[in-house]
Amino acid sequence: MRGAPAAVVRTAVADENPLPGTGGFAGALDTQAAVEHGRLVGGRGGRVVRDVLGREPVFVEAQRDADRAAGRWSFDPRRLVAPRLVDAGRVVDLDADTETRTWTLPDPAPEPDHHAAVERVRDAVLDRVRAVSADGLAVAFSGGIDSALVASGVDAPCYVAGFPDSHDVAAAREAAAEMDRDLRVVDLTHDDLVRAVPDVVRATGRTNPMDVGIALPLFLVAERARADGFSRLAVGQGADELFGGYAKVVSPADDHRVAADTVRGARRETVETLPQQLPRDVLSLRAAGVEPVAPLLHDRVVAAALALPADLLATDEERKVALRHAAEGVLPPGVTGADKKAVQYGSLVSRELDRLARQAGYKRRMDDHVGQYIRSLVDEGGDDAGPLE
Repeated sequence: MRGAPAAVVRTAVADENPLPGTGGFAGALDTQAAVEHGRLVGGRGGRVVRDVLGREPVFVEAQRDADRAAGRWSFDPRRLVAPRLVDAGRVVDLDADTETRTWTLPDPAPEPDHHAAVERVRDAVLDRVRAVSADGLAVAFSGGIDSALVASGVDAPCYVAGFPDSHDVAAAREAAAEMDRDLRVVDLTHDDLVRAVPDVVRATGRTNPMDVGIALPLFLVAERARADGFSRLAVGQGADELFGGYAKVVSPADDHRVAADTVRGARRETVETLPQQLPRDVLSLRAAGVEPVAPLLHDRVVAAALALPADLLATDEERKVALRHAAEGVLPPGVTGADKKAVQYGSLVSRELDRLARQAGYKRRMDDHVGQYIRSLVDEGGDDAGPLE
């Protein structure tokens, strides 16, 4: 079991408790385990579980007669013939060949007392970021409020990846100076992208430009941190989804990107995308040799965020309203109010992948020209690419 003791998970299953006080979990109960180099990699039976937000990925074998080292389930999809990601909140009984939705994301009524709601967020966030051990730890740092809050809780070096003229490198330098933190910049080149794309694709099984563009900066930061001797990387994942960080939650009734017509409904839609997003990030980081640490995805933070009223999530003037109020006095004002770009754009990785694709002859008029280029890099690197989408 990853992320929580098996006893805690068994109790959560019995009580159908979706937020039992963990940072997420996945694995198998009552299983015959497969261990490699002293590390649990999979197993052949038992009940396979994945928490309600899918913070830990776990896969089951879709082919009943498949035979690989890990058996019927694994944390690494490359160890299975036809891996299927277990849905969040599910318990799969491999022996009985059944699957049950055991946990559903809570939908609490909004807290009417705004001060109390912000204080609950503040207490939860500060408790979790300060509970992170500095042992072997580095911090992925973009200069935005999410990674800055994570960095505020622990004395560890911060890393940012981007091309020299990127928004993220400039923002990280400015925020690190304001916070008096040790910042290490991973200056990206085209050669870095070409080399890393096959590794990211093999780890995640994904070749679409969006996923690869998001995973590459994480992978390259983690790779550098690992080379510097760090085994764990703290990340700010989950804050945008939980606290209303996306533009599409501001006026959802007028935004075609969401089905909901309320801010809280749109926020819930974004939270429900996490089980598909997080495997990409977790698998990329582990492929680079580090273990991810995501304090803003702890159950206590999740519970506080889910109880926020709409106007503490996003307004026409501001997004992540409660989180910014919670950070007052913890972070410098310039960091608390800093704008953030999605990592694939803030690092300029998406722009440069497009440039590389066009230089290789994959023109924009072609269907999915960047995706075609990504797949060509994997093909050039050999056949051991794992299951691709």
